[in-house]
Amino acid sequence: MSNSEQVTAREETLRNAVITMAVESWRFGRAFDRLLTKLDVVEQERHKSQLRWFVKKLEETMNLAELKFVNIEGDRFDSGTAATPLNIEDFEAQDELMVEQMLEPIIMGKDGLIKMGTVMLRKVKK
Repeated sequence: MSNSEQVTAREETLRNAVITMAVESWRFGRAFDRLLTKLDVVEQERHKSQLRWFVKKLEETMNLAELKFVNIEGDRFDSGTAATPLNIEDFEAQDELMVEQMLEPIIMGKDGLIKMGTVMLRKVKK
């Protein structure tokens, strides 16, 4: 393997590591946010500040790697959406669907989609 191939392989390994850490950090942040609802209001506010700082640092790190999260919760879902729905079999083909919850984030890079997300869907109420 040439030196330039080694550098490229190392860069790819580092990029994959950043993506993995970003996804796990995103999951942790979501779990932490849900946990905050179990605290009294004063404690919630103190810990929400820490969560906001954590999310800000995560986004700064993602920007350095030319990556960003895309949140589609509440958006309409169609077959072209960059996310895999875990509960699609619960619906009929003609149902209008929306993303109820993101289980894994969509990650975009400067050249397009890096990682598809994972979502749970629900029917659009008419």
